[in-house]
Amino acid sequence: MPSFDAVSEVDKHELTNAYDQAVRELGTRFDFKGTKARFERTDNVITLVAESEFQLRQMLEILQGKCAKRGIDIDCMEAGEVSSNVAESRQPITVREGIDKDLARRIVKLVKDSKLKVQAQIQQDQVRVTGKSRDDLQQAIAMLKQADLGYPLQFTNFRD
Repeated sequence: MPSFDAVSEVDKHELTNAYDQAVRELGTRFDFKGTKARFERTDNVITLVAESEFQLRQMLEILQGKCAKRGIDIDCMEAGEVSSNVAESRQPITVREGIDKDLARRIVKLVKDSKLKVQAQIQQDQVRVTGKSRDDLQQAIAMLKQADLGYPLQFTNFRD
């Protein structure tokens, strides 16, 4: 029985490359010369540290630009709250991976409401869609691409 998996993944190697390029650009930009602005990374969280919120916004634009050039969907980046004190401002940027339960339920509901002859089931952090014909699965993929879920989806493991 043909099937495919709807997943949300980020290429870690490309994320590291985008992070390194952003750090390099931050070091060469004239408007950041002599400031204590920096990027800090731990797994899927990149923290922006600067002297003001204005600089944080500029750093976020740099990071998003580098990620876009490396093929990382910017929708997977979730900006956290800005925390400020006298000396510096910090903003965590979380790179989301995997499909959470609420989004998985929305995807399953979309597939069921589409009246296509396919079934969807939640499997940990992905959704598997199965059907009898390949055409129905391709229509399901097209329908999920058109749906505005606010989350980047990839379709993997397509089997006949």
